[in-house]
Amino acid sequence: MIGLCRARDVFTKIITRSTVNNFQISKIRYSNERPLDVNTNVAKDVILFKYDNSRFFKIVNIFAACQFVFWSYLSVFSYTTLRDAPVDQSKETAWWRKINLGENKYRNSLALISFAIGYGILTVTWMYTLKSVRYLILHQGGQNISLVTYTPFGGNRILTVNLKNVSCKESRTVAKSQLPIKVKGHYLHYILDMRGDFKNPKLFDYTAGLQRKWRKIG
Repeated sequence: MIGLCRARDVFTKIITRSTVNNFQISKIRYSNERPLDVNTNVAKDVILFKYDNSRFFKIVNIFAACQFVFWSYLSVFSYTTLRDAPVDQSKETAWWRKINLGENKYRNSLALISFAIGYGILTVTWMYTLKSVRYLILHQGGQNISLVTYTPFGGNRILTVNLKNVSCKESRTVAKSQLPIKVKGHYLHYILDMRGDFKNPKLFDYTAGLQRKWRKIG
């Protein structure tokens, strides 16, 4: 009986050592594996991303322009047409009938609010258009990148910056609808619509798709 117990202990030690050794070998092999090397020093300009949907942006900007005209007209109409007229202040009169829209504070407020709504719609639409990336181009040598965005009037706007000044806020693989990209020295983020086509996904991940942190001076 004692002999059987000793044999079992020896067998257990052999199995344990073998398992540990195999684990160490596999760990060493894993650590020696090199990640996929991507040559970012491209020999010619490469399109990393493309999202061609000019028809959508034309419709959106036409809608915004119509809204601006409408609310601007309403603003001018409120300021020039409303007249200061006496109202019935008796208790039987409904509260909304007691408001004198021709009074200066109401007339000016309506005019300003109407204009602000129209101007706000136009501004937000234009900013969204100017920040929506149509093409993302990595230039020869892999040092500079161009962000080609839409414009409200149907053209293209090109911004060329050094790759070190571009930071992607999240990974391409986890982004759902939009992928924000920050350019150093520029307000707001540039937007990559995930419905677009990543022409060179691996090259994008190792260039524009990296998250960079900039040191604040002062």
